[in-house]
Amino acid sequence: MIGEYNTQREAIILKEYGRNVQKLVNYIRTIPEKEKRTKMATTLIELIKQLAPVVKEAHENPQRMWDDLYIIADFNLDIDNPFTTPDRTILFKKPRKMEYPQSNVRFKHYGKNVERLIKEAVKKEDPQEREEATIYLGKLMKTFYSNWNKETLDDSVIVKDLASMSQGKLTLNLDKVREDNLFEKLYREKKNPRPSDNREGGGRDNNRNRNNPRFNKNRRGNNNNPHRRRDQ
Repeated sequence: MIGEYNTQREAIILKEYGRNVQKLVNYIRTIPEKEKRTKMATTLIELIKQLAPVVKEAHENPQRMWDDLYIIADFNLDIDNPFTTPDRTILFKKPRKMEYPQSNVRFKHYGKNVERLIKEAVKKEDPQEREEATIYLGKLMKTFYSNWNKETLDDSVIVKDLASMSQGKLTLNLDKVREDNLFEKLYREKKNPRPSDNREGGGRDNNRNRNNPRFNKNRRGNNNNPHRRRDQ
């Protein structure tokens, strides 16, 4: 029909396949012989594999295209399906609501993972391994806190929080922590080079340039220059 607009045509059920595929599916539905309908549907599947870019992963899930044929046909397609015939109710079935994880984090500035690590450290029976795990946790806590806050967390607060979160099972001597700097942050910030270093380096480079005849601006005034004109 000349001058027919898409708004006047039948709505496309699956737009990724296009209108022509939908017309072919409607034609297959009109074929009276079931064997011929199945043969035409199989040929259409092979044609879709070559023409439709949406079926690039068809080799991983070949059943998808057969299910789409039923969807395009409004589930009114009687053929010998090599797979299980899909159910119409699947399209209208609402997905299960995903529950947002609800967990009470007592010390949010440390994070939930720190609490999990503390539970694992408490399980250690060897006193030395437990102490090493406690020191590492203190470093983590100090690092995590400094990432979200500008001020530095005092070691006494970390020791207190460790004991509180572990119900008194992870304890450290505060004087030893401060003396040996046990809670030093795991990741140190990169320091920019001092301006004085650049000036010193630049000074050395300038001295070398001055001593290098290639960079001597007054080399043309040298009397020993063989290219100097006699009338100068």
